[in-house]
Amino acid sequence: MVLWDRIARRAATSIPGSQARSVIGIHVFRCPDVVGIVAKLSECIASRGGNIQSVDVFVPENKQVFYSRSEFVFNPTCWPREVMDDDFLKLSKLFKAERSIVRVPYLDPKYKIAILVSKQEHCLVDLLYRWQDGKLPVDISCVISNHERALNTHVIRFLERHGIPYHYLPMSEENKREPEILKLIKDTDFIILARYMQILSGIFLESYGKDVINIHHGLLPSFRGGRPSQQAFDAGVKLIGATTHFVTEELDAGPIIEQMVERVSHRDTLQSFVQKSENLEKQCLAQAVKSYCELRVLPYEVNKTIVF
Repeated sequence: MVLWDRIARRAATSIPGSQARSVIGIHVFRCPDVVGIVAKLSECIASRGGNIQSVDVFVPENKQVFYSRSEFVFNPTCWPREVMDDDFLKLSKLFKAERSIVRVPYLDPKYKIAILVSKQEHCLVDLLYRWQDGKLPVDISCVISNHERALNTHVIRFLERHGIPYHYLPMSEENKREPEILKLIKDTDFIILARYMQILSGIFLESYGKDVINIHHGLLPSFRGGRPSQQAFDAGVKLIGATTHFVTEELDAGPIIEQMVERVSHRDTLQSFVQKSENLEKQCLAQAVKSYCELRVLPYEVNKTIVF
């Protein structure tokens, strides 16, 4: 929220005659492609005194479908939140939209999330510190793990200091504790698997019914199973990466949100190799979560995404 507050203040001062309480709004749209959609969106925003800052549009070749993401500044006194929702609802009905979402980060509640993690902590720690610095517009409801952590560890101390519950749920092949996890995350908007080394069942995903974002190293499918970095290092690979994607029933095959790569060479030791891989995972996951919260990620076709 700190980041969006700064952006909103900068945006307000950039509009002649604007008041300091002007804030940023975001709108995403998916509907059948017809002439005049952008014009109507612009007219809707301008008619309420808003000012468009950016518009991203995508119309796939040979497909009659329109995607857009708009950022605009407006004065909530002149354009109350409930009136804004009603205005965009009318547009949605006019164009028979399949998706129309409006969000005002400065005014709307933050996304409520849960983080699931196993033993490796690099992604979890990175998310926690980004959250603490105000770089992720989320509220962390809890951290859930199948790995026990001692009370005096830095992660547990951090969570206790910020009042974030930590739930240790020991698991076995026969019992993944999914009913208990579902109870803990029932009020969240989405969940993050920050190197959570357990497979979520189709029943779990269907019961949760919301998005699940996962991160894994980019050494798949060549290097599976235990110690993939060691396998890749021994094989002399020259390019490593990380992939963030939505979780589906098919393992590691959900729509991709973000990918990052980095070169490695004969000069890398196993330690530097692993460090580079973990750094990519942290950056890739954080960027994907940020893009998701900023409504930059839209589903496209069966197994793809559009990321504006």
